[in-house]
Amino acid sequence: MEKLLSLYQEHIKTLQNRTRDALSRHHLDSVLIHSGEPIRIFLDDSDYPFKVNAHFKAWVPVTDVPHCWLLADGVNKPKLWFYSPVDYWHSVEALPSSYWAHEIELIHLKNVDDLQKELAPYINKNTAYIGPNTQRAESLGVSIENINNQSLLNYYHYYRAYKTGYELACMREAQKMAVNGHIAAREAFQAGLSEFDINMAYLMATGHRDTDVPYGNIVALNEHAAVLHYTKLDHESPDEYRSFLIDAGAEYNGYAADITRTYSAKENHEFTSLVKDMNDAQQALIATMKAGVRYTEYHVQMHQRIAGLLNKYGIVKGVSEEEMVSAGLTTPFLPHGLGHALGLQVHDAAGFMQDDKGTHLAAPAMYPFLRCTRIIEPGMVLTIEPGFYFIDSLLAPWKEGKYGTHFNWKLIEHFKPFGGIRIEDNIIIHDNKIENMTRDLHLA
Repeated sequence: MEKLLSLYQEHIKTLQNRTRDALSRHHLDSVLIHSGEPIRIFLDDSDYPFKVNAHFKAWVPVTDVPHCWLLADGVNKPKLWFYSPVDYWHSVEALPSSYWAHEIELIHLKNVDDLQKELAPYINKNTAYIGPNTQRAESLGVSIENINNQSLLNYYHYYRAYKTGYELACMREAQKMAVNGHIAAREAFQAGLSEFDINMAYLMATGHRDTDVPYGNIVALNEHAAVLHYTKLDHESPDEYRSFLIDAGAEYNGYAADITRTYSAKENHEFTSLVKDMNDAQQALIATMKAGVRYTEYHVQMHQRIAGLLNKYGIVKGVSEEEMVSAGLTTPFLPHGLGHALGLQVHDAAGFMQDDKGTHLAAPAMYPFLRCTRIIEPGMVLTIEPGFYFIDSLLAPWKEGKYGTHFNWKLIEHFKPFGGIRIEDNIIIHDNKIENMTRDLHLA
């Protein structure tokens, strides 16, 4: 905890420096950051699960308390109005006393209705607001043009890609939790459990509820692995186990892990070999990565590796690997991007942003679902998650046209019951190396 304290102190200094520069550029005095408010279910007396504003949890590891407000000016100690009411209906968070609390000026907010009086001395025409409740911000006196000002958000988003030591420490802890879950899920799969029960094993191993995980766990058996965001979770076990894909993460102090693994249930099957070759291709790609190269180049390189596998297994025949890539024959097998930025959000901000002014570089037209086009630099955290799927709706259009006869449709039908493959690691870019947080924890 002592190490985390020193890292957090440096983290706050970094956020203060960024804030001071951002406010100066935008001629502002301070920024008011809101944790958010619960959203009431329509015609009900209960709320949807609360999800905190990412900009708020960047400052403090408070992820499940609504109605909190943080004021920063880049110079003075940040102020945190922490909501802790008297309430016998619900469990109430006590005023924090953890390692980080001494770096923030804590103010007890007992009643939401006290907010106007509490914040009035600090709000003027040069106060900015970042948060989901624009009407609340207006009622507090924040000028409309300073509510979620896009230029200010662009600045914060751009620099969020460069993680502090504290953020990296939190993300390594999230990895440990997620890896524990993946091991438990693999064992549950091997024991013949259903998707629902495998997910329960994962949650128990990570210490998360299903509302705590950073995204809905994807737990897919057999052909369900061909649905990229499969979250249905069958309660019944299938008659036959062929494959298992799990894409599931964890969260520590608001920072996410995002890991995917695919397993074959058949010892002597082409799909088992394909899983191994995909794993090798993913690892080989990561071995080539270095700072100073645009992320897009690695995405294209992965398509070249997919073309090699299509050739090796005879799934596409009579076409060179170069033509497979240039003509887009690899895209139905790898329809999503190579990965994305990771941090306070699973798909973290500013993957397309090339500078702090908000200049964007969109994904290439052939790869519209790529989520990152930045030059990778030290301090960035990225996912590397290539896939290889057998998806009817994406393959069907290729049956017509000049390349239709080059697809081995009989072999594709043979692979379809296995769904597909995705293998995802979380990496940190350093000056002279790539740190693979996932593999460092020996998750095969």
